[in-house]
Amino acid sequence: MKNNKVVTVAIIIGVCLFFSAVALGIAFYKSKKPAQTVSVIGLAEKDFTSDLIVWNLHYSVLDMNMKQAYSMLKEQNQIVRKFMKEQGVTDNEIDFKNITTLPRNEWEWDNSINRSRDVFKGYEATQRIRIQSKDVEKIEKVIRAISELYDQNINLNSDQPEYYYTKLSDLKLEMLAEASKNAHDRAETVANNSGGKLGGLKTATTGVFQITAPNSAEDSYEWGGAFNTSSKEKHVSINMRHTYYVK
Repeated sequence: MKNNKVVTVAIIIGVCLFFSAVALGIAFYKSKKPAQTVSVIGLAEKDFTSDLIVWNLHYSVLDMNMKQAYSMLKEQNQIVRKFMKEQGVTDNEIDFKNITTLPRNEWEWDNSINRSRDVFKGYEATQRIRIQSKDVEKIEKVIRAISELYDQNINLNSDQPEYYYTKLSDLKLEMLAEASKNAHDRAETVANNSGGKLGGLKTATTGVFQITAPNSAEDSYEWGGAFNTSSKEKHVSINMRHTYYVK
């Protein structure tokens, strides 16, 4: 009788050990089984208008006497200041840089020696100006009216205006949120259509953030992205790569 009890206990213990081993094996297999994931790219786009304009221009005079060149340029500065004030440009919006005065030489052909030689043409005094304003339309009107200075014999060279957006940091955060939501919605659609259920986020990587002119061919999606400054109207886009677990 005693032997029968021992056998019974041994059988029970063996059965328990067997099922324990099976349970451990299943748990080990599940732990080693690669987690199912889905990777998607979310995109956000938006058009906006620049709220800051930057305009650089310069003009110069040439004279054989350095002091005279400097004096002539100072007179032109008064004309330009008066013009800008009449156009509504404030002192806070305009920056007159330091005047530079340099000798100017040019190569000319000399028939007497049958070769080119370096000829001193005089001293060139140059004034550079930088205008920066949030009143974009006002400065655009000034740019269109700048020909009036040519009529006053000012040798003016004007760069193309540059357009910026002062709330770019806030805009980028807004676009990141939209791109993240777009990525989540795409991943959820893929998971549901595959008979699964979207789990938690595994990884998130920010892609290219770029600003281009609307309907332009600037879209490059290169590393770093494009940053357009020539167009007042702009188009911003950003993409994000999200990887989610799938249950």
